[in-house]
Amino acid sequence: MNLGAQMSIAGGVHLALQRGREIGCNAVQLFVKNPSEWRAKKLTEEEISLFKEEKKSFNPEFILAHTSYLVNLASPDPELLAKSRRGFLEEMRRSDTLGIPYIIIHPGSHKGSGEERGFRTIADSLNFVLSMTRGYELCILLETTAGQGNSLGYTFEQLATIIEMTDEGERLGICFDTCHSFAAGYDLRTRQAYNETFLSFDQILGLSRLKAFHMNDALGKLGSHRDRHTHIGQGELGLRAFSLLVNDPRFHDRPMVLETPKGPDMEDDIRNLSILRGLRKRSDHYM
Repeated sequence: MNLGAQMSIAGGVHLALQRGREIGCNAVQLFVKNPSEWRAKKLTEEEISLFKEEKKSFNPEFILAHTSYLVNLASPDPELLAKSRRGFLEEMRRSDTLGIPYIIIHPGSHKGSGEERGFRTIADSLNFVLSMTRGYELCILLETTAGQGNSLGYTFEQLATIIEMTDEGERLGICFDTCHSFAAGYDLRTRQAYNETFLSFDQILGLSRLKAFHMNDALGKLGSHRDRHTHIGQGELGLRAFSLLVNDPRFHDRPMVLETPKGPDMEDDIRNLSILRGLRKRSDHYM
C-alpha cells in the first residue's frame, strides 16, 4: 500500500522512518531540520548512514520531505525573502543528501502585495533554488493551499501559472492536500464531484504532475478557505471522499500521508491509518 503519516525527527532524522515503520506506515513525511528555526545543525555522516539504512525498508518514492513553515517564497519583505530562499536551498541540499525524492512546499503568501507580484516572486525564488541545485534528482512539490489570508496556490490555475513562470518547470510537481483543496472549493464527497475535480486537475496541470497526497479531513466547509485539519471521517469531507481516493487505481503508486492531529503515542495515526486501510476495496470493484 502507499499510506503513511508525518513523523517526528526528534533524536535524529532516521527515527522518523523507524517510527513510521513501527506503526505500519508504507509512506513517511518528515522535516529534514527543526521546522521552527532557520539555522540547521549539519547532518553527520552517521545520521546520513542511519537514514539510508532505514530507507531500505521503504519504497524510496514513498518518502517525502516537507519544508519549514518559516519559508515564504512570495514574501515582499527583502530580508525574509532572502532568508526563505537560503532556508529552502539548505533543506533541498539536506533532502538530496539523504536521498529523498520529493520536497513539499507551500507556494507562499504575498502578504498584501498582490497576487501578480506574489506569482513573480515565487517563480523568481524557485528559479534561484533550481539554478543552485542542477543535477539533483529531487523534485519540488507545490502543495495545494486553502487560500487562507494571502496564501497563493489555492486554485489549479494559480499553480499552473507558477509552473509556467518558472524556468525549469519540469522539475516541479504537485502535492494534493485534501483539506486545503476542499477548503479552496474543490469537492470530493460524491463520485461525480470527485471525477470533476480530478478532470479539472488533469486538464489544467496534468495528472502526471500529481506526485503525492496529504490525507486530512477538514473542519471548514467547502470553499471556506479555512486551513483546519481533523481526523479521517470526523470532518466535512467525510469517509466517502477518502474511499474514492484510496480506491482510485490511478493513484496507487502515489504516497498518501496523514497530517492529522496527533498525540505523543501515535495512537491517532494508528487509528486514522486503520480507517483508510479499511476503506480500501478490491480494485475491480472501484469503477
